[in-house]
Amino acid sequence: MPKMKTKSAAKKRFMVNGSGKVKFKPAKMRHMQMNKPKSMKRKARGTSILAEMDGRIILENFLPYSRGLKKTNHNPAPIVLD
Repeated sequence: MPKMKTKSAAKKRFMVNGSGKVKFKPAKMRHMQMNKPKSMKRKARGTSILAEMDGRIILENFLPYSRGLKKTNHNPAPIVLD
């Protein structure tokens, strides 16, 4: 079975953080700012986190290889040899 492809449009718009949540930048901030209220522009600043179900849909269908980092033990206990 062939490998799944990551959707190019999705990889430009979404980012997966370390805990597996999907971050995105809100829309409507490209042009015509003078016609928008200050509260709308303020809320669209920065990045936001998608709802859990929407994030799961994005990960399963559009970003199959961006599942976030698995938790690993970086400092294992030393092995003592007698």
